[in-house]
Amino acid sequence: MSVAGARDDLDAERAHLAASRKDLARMRRKVESLDSSTAGNWVSAEILDATLAQRLEQLADDPEVPLFFGRIDRVPAAGGESFHIGRRHISDSVGDPMVVDWRAPVSVPFYRASRTEPMGLARRRRYGFSHGELTAFEDESLTETGPQQEHSAILEAEIERPRVGPMRDIVATIQPEQDVLVRADLSRTIVVQGAPGTGKTAVGLHRAAYLLYAHRDQLTRRGVLIIGPNSSFLRYIRDVLPALGEIEAKQATIAELVSVHGTVRAEEPASVATLKGDVRMAEVLHRAVWSHLGEPEEALVVPRGSRRWRVPAYEAREALEGLRSNDLRYAAGRALLPRALAHRVLVQMERSGDSPDDRVQDAVARTKPVKDYAAGLWPDLKPAKVLLRLFTDASWLAEVADGILTEAEQESLLWEKAPRSAGSARWSLADLVLLDEIADLLDRTPSVAHIVADEAQDLSAMMLRALGRRSTTGSLTVLGDLAQATTPWASSSWTEALAHLGKPEGHVEQLTRGFRVPADVIAYAARLLPHIAPDLDPPVAVRRARGDLSFTEAALVSSLQEALERAGSVGLIVPDASLGAARAELTEARIPFAEIGVEADEETEFDAHLDLVPASLAKGLEFDHVVVSDPTAIVAGEPDRATGLRRLYVCLTRAVSSLVVRAELTEGGLPEELGGVPDSVGARVSA
Repeated sequence: MSVAGARDDLDAERAHLAASRKDLARMRRKVESLDSSTAGNWVSAEILDATLAQRLEQLADDPEVPLFFGRIDRVPAAGGESFHIGRRHISDSVGDPMVVDWRAPVSVPFYRASRTEPMGLARRRRYGFSHGELTAFEDESLTETGPQQEHSAILEAEIERPRVGPMRDIVATIQPEQDVLVRADLSRTIVVQGAPGTGKTAVGLHRAAYLLYAHRDQLTRRGVLIIGPNSSFLRYIRDVLPALGEIEAKQATIAELVSVHGTVRAEEPASVATLKGDVRMAEVLHRAVWSHLGEPEEALVVPRGSRRWRVPAYEAREALEGLRSNDLRYAAGRALLPRALAHRVLVQMERSGDSPDDRVQDAVARTKPVKDYAAGLWPDLKPAKVLLRLFTDASWLAEVADGILTEAEQESLLWEKAPRSAGSARWSLADLVLLDEIADLLDRTPSVAHIVADEAQDLSAMMLRALGRRSTTGSLTVLGDLAQATTPWASSSWTEALAHLGKPEGHVEQLTRGFRVPADVIAYAARLLPHIAPDLDPPVAVRRARGDLSFTEAALVSSLQEALERAGSVGLIVPDASLGAARAELTEARIPFAEIGVEADEETEFDAHLDLVPASLAKGLEFDHVVVSDPTAIVAGEPDRATGLRRLYVCLTRAVSSLVVRAELTEGGLPEELGGVPDSVGARVSA
């Protein structure tokens, strides 16, 4: 294309962008003109108002965000049409599409077409934008012979664009293998084992957005749940779905998910928390709940009118065992027992010549003798009281844990001092998860349509069960990296995790192509893989830019200077034990910063140029430039060396452009598993 032709084409695209923006404003004005005055009743009016408010939010226009990022041109045989691909559908005044939603079936070739499989396309076009203004475009022919273009300058620029603020969507840069996962069928549970920088979190969030588009009614009615490892992580990803026009999904941590049972008020040794997260506890709790069923020893006597009806103990036992064999929840069986006993009375009435109906059975079931007799056999239970008794009654714990837990394990579960009541008990997070298990044994937990669980490698078996029972009639997208497992109770394999989730048929997909972490950085961090996850394939960086890896022995503030002079976000990752000292040094040097995980900084974390990050909260976060301070102390800060090395692997792989490792470069300054400073040209050492 000539220079003049390219200029004309760019002007035409800018005109299309301006027209699309006007049409989006027109669509919004049309929604604003609607109201609920025509609704038939107040319930319909409230539903309509909520629907209109949601639609207005979906049609919000941010002039800094491009309305489209690509275009596909079909070959004449496939219709010859052209479609602009964007974050939401925009139509003109007669209903013709100005921009097609990236999730629509017509958009699939934009992400997956190649010269070997053009999918009916003649050309794919990508656009370059700056502050919402269209600045350039790049065409890729899919009909020419020869090797396909390996690199897209616009695609690389978008991936490497400096990032200040929370995580943003990757809708313009989704790769073919990612798109396959994003568009996987709703009925499928999939596990995305993703190395650092492969975009697994983005895949999960975009999958949620796609499913909400493709199955709107079902998912809106039954719900979508996003589970993250901590509140800081959820704040980091908070803007992704709204940017894609989706506001339906709820986000929560595991602690928030089980907070209906109480608040985390206690810490406990890792060994105890690990035991409480062991799947064996599920059987212990099952026995504990059902051990409350009584044994009928006396007959049930029911006065009715001038007669007294007698249900022998053996018949009451049959009624109880019949309900028990139906695999009912505890509370459901308890509710049905009075009717089952009343049925035995009705049978006797019929034998005596009466003709009772269901109303008589209901009346008998509600009589005090029947209700009291049933309550004695099948008592009412509360999760907190059951768990408190388990932790304070050694003989009962020994009874229900016999053959499951060792005597030493039982001893470790017992509380030294019993609280006055279940209401005053100080529960740990592991305890709340156990309370959630008990609650499900009593009453079935409602299921949502889909759950996206990120950093799932760190969940215990009992935590995974808590997610699984919330998706018994739904599916999950499980995201994680076994090499980044940093909890003592972490899963050892995805097959094991899927079993705990109740989805053994789930599919595991491994992503190893890294688009975020620079090649030199990921290669250096990958030196730890033989020690922390020898069975995993090492990640492969596909970016042409190898990044900037350097080492320094300088003081903390000095090690930051070069990163702070660059555009984009800066993350200073320090051992948790050094957090106070780092905070003091930055404050004394008058360097503005926000601290990840501090409530007072929640509004500014990820929006500041510099974030101070404790190593324990680095997982899942990304920064343009990262300084990792004292890697040896990061390793030493964990309960064991394997966990410490995995924590360090997490910290070393948070950089998108540059990584500075701050450590004493003499013996012992770097963990021996890293093999010292690499000899690569890109690795710089400074004093």
